[in-house]
Amino acid sequence: MNLPYHRFDQKPIFAKILYMLNFSEISFKQILTITFTLFAVIDMLGSVPVLVSLKEKIGGNIRSTQATFVSGALMIIFLFFGQQFLNILSLDVKSFAVAGSIVIFILGLEMVLGIEFFKTDKNTQGSSVVPIAFPIIAGSGTLTTIMSLKANYADINILISILINCIVIYLVLKSLSWIEKALGPSGLMVVRKFFGVVLLAIAVKIFATNANGLIK
Repeated sequence: MNLPYHRFDQKPIFAKILYMLNFSEISFKQILTITFTLFAVIDMLGSVPVLVSLKEKIGGNIRSTQATFVSGALMIIFLFFGQQFLNILSLDVKSFAVAGSIVIFILGLEMVLGIEFFKTDKNTQGSSVVPIAFPIIAGSGTLTTIMSLKANYADINILISILINCIVIYLVLKSLSWIEKALGPSGLMVVRKFFGVVLLAIAVKIFATNANGLIK
């Protein structure tokens, strides 16, 4: 007699995630550590000049909810299925990080030189996904950090920390107009140039760390 059963690989993605979680492993200390780690890596405050610049290019409107949802979804998917996803595409983490570093480098050049490389068509929906949700918010550094955290922390605590950071992401995106007014045109230009150099340095560091061994 064959008894009915439920195959794990036939469950919806959210059911799979819930199946993987162990709520007994919830730890406030781990959540606090992971939250601050992700906050530093995502660096929403440091990304403000980039976001303000992109906001102007796409017609003055960023879809905060969409950008937050997409970036949060990317982080959660990579938490549970990151390695499998890259394996399906025959990619490794280093290749993924190098690709993200190139996009970040181009954005940094735009900010420093004032030359437009990233062309937009005023499509706020598309621009809220690329390059805002990825790679600015949920970039290669963020996604690889999440995959690395799995070695030392419980998935449930990483998930809660991601959700906390999504709240921060949403609040910063919603406050861009206020931040822009507070800085003023001159202050915004100075901050944009400074963080453009910072972005270039981050891109070079990510590239140098991950490019070794890719070219044979």
